[in-house]
Amino acid sequence: MKDLLSIASRFDIQGTIGNIKSLGSGLINDTYKVTTVEETAPDYVLQRINHTIFQNVDMLQANIKAVTEHIRKKLEEKGETDIDRKVLNFIPNTDDGKTYWYDGENYWRVMVFIPDAKTFETVNPEYSYYAGQAFGNFQAMLSDIPTTLGETIPDFHNMEFRLRQLREAVEADAAGRVGEVRNILDEIESRADTMCKAERLHREGKLPKRVCHCDTKVNNMMFDEKGNVLCVIDLDTVMPNFIFSDYGDFLRTGANTGLEDDPNLENVNFNMEIFKAFTKGYLESARSFLLPAEIENLPYAAALFPYMQCVRFLADYINGDTYYKIKYPEHNLVRTKAQFKLLQSVEEHTPQMQEFIESEIK
Repeated sequence: MKDLLSIASRFDIQGTIGNIKSLGSGLINDTYKVTTVEETAPDYVLQRINHTIFQNVDMLQANIKAVTEHIRKKLEEKGETDIDRKVLNFIPNTDDGKTYWYDGENYWRVMVFIPDAKTFETVNPEYSYYAGQAFGNFQAMLSDIPTTLGETIPDFHNMEFRLRQLREAVEADAAGRVGEVRNILDEIESRADTMCKAERLHREGKLPKRVCHCDTKVNNMMFDEKGNVLCVIDLDTVMPNFIFSDYGDFLRTGANTGLEDDPNLENVNFNMEIFKAFTKGYLESARSFLLPAEIENLPYAAALFPYMQCVRFLADYINGDTYYKIKYPEHNLVRTKAQFKLLQSVEEHTPQMQEFIESEIK
């Protein structure tokens, strides 16, 4: 508590700190709630930034500052009320005014705690629709941001890069596992050209990179006490990318009827009700700025992300499980097979997806 108190005191916060307690169960950053004594002063959120993952903290915070300031400006122009609950507000430190502070070992930041707000873990059609609306609106508000953002995790969703990693793993065969996975490698390679479509279209000038969230989950939205979406949170991965990142990544997890590492492949299918709800909400919010090439390739995006994750899990299995935490020796292979089954289900549902999207944009 004493160390956290001294760290929080490095920021330009209002009021007297009463206590600091752990908040949430995030997997990346360590998060704490800072409660102030005075009723007139807000409470705060203190975070230790994981600089192993986000190695350029200055870029990270510059991205977030540009995004939150642009969203705040958009909300003000629309005459929105209660703006402080609809966009994150990061507090400068008292040394140099930056929105983070380095203690010699770790990077810290403070933001205003949003009162009377909550998140949900539930993935059902209702919340999937809200998620589609929220992330589509997030992209729409940032579609004209004048600032060029940096890539906080370079090549995060670059399919060509992920396939290069897999091929390097196969060539090295560090754990001697290539022989046993030859069949699934063949399946992956047979789709490789199709799945690298986004990078090709971008090089041809037909597909833009936009500001995307790149971590679209239901629990990355804050809701008010009436169940209305307040704002999108967890902005660390906000960076330039294809809109497919936000669209496809949500469906990879949200529309999977099984677990990401489900050993029973009969459980794993693509849930069309979740797809329809999320897509409906997303198109309502994002259609105003989307290009035809982006809309027509949304089914491709739904396939791209289970394919990409399949590639990443398999590369790690071949490398000897050096990246993802595993619970048993075949864990990454089980994950690979589950993601491949989801991909196959997406492929089977592609005509239905295309039909639904066409009906929504008429």
